[in-house]
Amino acid sequence: MATVVAFHAHPDDEALLTGGTLARAAAEGHRVVLVVATDGVMGAVPDGGSPRLAELRASAAALGAARVVHLGYADSGHGALLYPDPPDRVRFVRASTAEAAGRLAAVLREENASLLLGYDANGGYGHRDHVRVHAVARRAAALAGGVRLLEATMPRDAVARLATLIRLLWIPFPYDREAMARVYSPRSAITHRVDVRLFARQKRAALAAHHSQTHGTGRPAGFMQALVRLPVPVFGLLMGREWFSEVPR
Repeated sequence: MATVVAFHAHPDDEALLTGGTLARAAAEGHRVVLVVATDGVMGAVPDGGSPRLAELRASAAALGAARVVHLGYADSGHGALLYPDPPDRVRFVRASTAEAAGRLAAVLREENASLLLGYDANGGYGHRDHVRVHAVARRAAALAGGVRLLEATMPRDAVARLATLIRLLWIPFPYDREAMARVYSPRSAITHRVDVRLFARQKRAALAAHHSQTHGTGRPAGFMQALVRLPVPVFGLLMGREWFSEVPR
């Protein structure tokens, strides 16, 4: 039995990118630990704590994860404008890579982790916090030593096919053909494809736990809300495979 540490940028990323793999690992008896860089909150943390971290803990329970860790950073937001840091913590994209990697490496050592999950060099679709996860995970794996590093990604051609299927189901999905040519990874870079269709129910439940994201406004919320409403077999058809690239040691 091994300990798997999945490092993600924000609460909900764990469900979308690696939920099936984590549920499968937990079902096979491995210890699963979720680490998020940010709490998903742009401003000061409200009294009672971050609601998105509470949602993450519910997602972790659905996946069978044993522990949730927040590295202490704020969400950096998306788009050209980078807001000032909130008064109580620094935005992840402004944090020192060495400092963040040290925090993550401490978790890896404490857990005696065998496997770390990070992100590809593009941070998937290019969010600046996701790109920073890539750098921090690589640095932390080197600091901890003896840890295999798999970077969560998708083959670009699969993204295009998935987008077509999703749009045929009338699910809102932003699609830019030119942008798709630059995101995620070429198929030649993929080293692992994990079939997680048998864990579609757990993955969908983990995604549904992020109520603030599935019931918000705007296109991303509409997309996620439509996903969690799909019947499990259809959800498994769309979201039943996950991909990784292993980083040579």
